[in-house]
Amino acid sequence: MSWRNYGRTPARRKPKADGKPRRKRVDWEGQEQAVVMRWLEGEKMRGTEVGELYDATFHVPNGGYRLGKEAGRMKAQGVKAGVSDLVIRQARGGWHGLYLEAKATPPKDAALADSQHGWLEGSEYEGYCAALGRGIEEMKAILREYASWPRTQVAGERLALENGTDWRRGDDDGDGSTGTDDDTSTEQDDDA
Repeated sequence: MSWRNYGRTPARRKPKADGKPRRKRVDWEGQEQAVVMRWLEGEKMRGTEVGELYDATFHVPNGGYRLGKEAGRMKAQGVKAGVSDLVIRQARGGWHGLYLEAKATPPKDAALADSQHGWLEGSEYEGYCAALGRGIEEMKAILREYASWPRTQVAGERLALENGTDWRRGDDDGDGSTGTDDDTSTEQDDDA
């Protein structure tokens, strides 16, 4: 597709062999995932145990149709095939977090792709709980069970990175820049 068509509606789909128009694809999986997220938000407002997961849950937008240039940019920025749909950034039950692969309720579900299977398997190897939820009720059951587990306790001391900007200090000096204007060292800040 040329740059002139970027952002415009794609051309009509080619009709079927019998001349009838093709049906527009329905994203059953995405619709059901949105229902689960609304349910999780409702559970948060009700103050339930599973509602605690709402603020720690996010979607990884790896799927969907994108034009060639946009798909290339996304891939260059780190989009990877197989990454699970929902990530729960809350450590429970001895795991670091939960990767939940969402599929629509059968018979509208799709098969688990090899890349998705590999991601779930690799996630478990790295210490993350990994689950496949087929349909709204199964996804809710997974989230309820995960939320019922005790928080994972960190054994030993955590290491601290020496590289990167220290976001904990709040380097905002009010002038709109991200750096500091004075020549202070880390050692002086630690002594204060």
